[in-house]
Parts: sequence; structure tokens; C-alpha cells
Amino acid sequence: MIPKKYTNLFIIAIIAIIVIWGIGAYNRFINLNEKVNSMWAQIDVQLQRRYDLIPNLVQSVQGVAGQEQTVFGDLADARSKYSGANTANDRVTASNQIESALSRLLVIVENYPTLQSSQAFRDLMTQLEGTENRVAVARKDYNDSVQVINASVRRFPSNIIAWMASVHKRVYLETPETQKTTPVVDFSNLAPQE
Repeated sequence: MIPKKYTNLFIIAIIAIIVIWGIGAYNRFINLNEKVNSMWAQIDVQLQRRYDLIPNLVQSVQGVAGQEQTVFGDLADARSKYSGANTANDRVTASNQIESALSRLLVIVENYPTLQSSQAFRDLMTQLEGTENRVAVARKDYNDSVQVINASVRRFPSNIIAWMASVHKRVYLETPETQKTTPVVDFSNLAPQE
């Protein structure tokens, strides 16, 4: 039989280990939560960069492709929704609308060789392409962070600590179905301007 003095030390040691583990798990959840928030902020920065490039791109294209007012209107509407978005979901929805309108604009641009030969336009397109790549990387990093936090939130016993830390499952950023299809633009009635 173990003397009572050692039993009490054993119980205290077990309690200390549980408390230390709980504190470590709590702090880990706080760090994971902040990492996901940081990843979202990076997406937001890149979306804002894209948002800021659009007026210059539209102005370059409007000079050559003036009859494409529908696409320009769609871009202006999507930019308005983005600037008025208050939640992450609203920003993602507006961003998806911007992506859709931009993809239609890029289809239009392919039919105007004069525009493609403009150095200013090429520079804008290079910046936009770089921004789109940054958005894609930021979304991937965000989803990777969400995967880590979601797995941790669902595991036992760390789910108890997650609950105590008010850390919940996060939603992955997914590509909407409308973005998975190639936009169709009909130019059969239009001729490029010279």
C-alpha cells in the first residue's frame, strides 16, 4: 500500500498535469483562432488590392470597348457591394461577383488586339494576374488554417477546451458553382473598334 503522503502528491501531480495541459490547449486554441483571423485578413487585403485595380482596368478597356456597358455596370455594382459589405460572408459574395464580371471582361479584352498592345493595359493585367494569384494563395492558406482549427475543435478532449475558449468550427471558402463555368460572351454582332 502507498503511504497517504505519496497518494496526495500523486493526486496533486495529476491535477497539475491536467491544469497545465488545459492551459496549453486553451492557448493553442487562441493561437489557432488568431491565425485563422489573420489568414482572413490577408484575403481581405488581396481583395481590396483587386478592388483598387478594377477602376484603372475598366477605364483602359472602356476607351476601346465602349459598347460593353453591361460588364462595366456589373463590375461597378460588384465593387459597390464589396465596399458596403460588413461581414466576411458579404465580402466573399461580393468578391465572387467581381471575379465573375472580371472573367467576362477578360473574354471581351481578347477580341480587342489594340487594347492588348497598350503598355498601360498590359501592366494593369500583370498586376491583376499577380493579385488573383495572391488571392488564390491567401484562400488556400485560410482553408488550411480552417482545417487545423476545425480538426482541433472536433477532437476529444480538446473540444471541451475549445468550448471554454469560445472557439468554434470555421467555414471553408469554396468556389461557388457560378464561378466553375466559363463565361460565355457572344460577339457575333460586334466588330472590334479600330
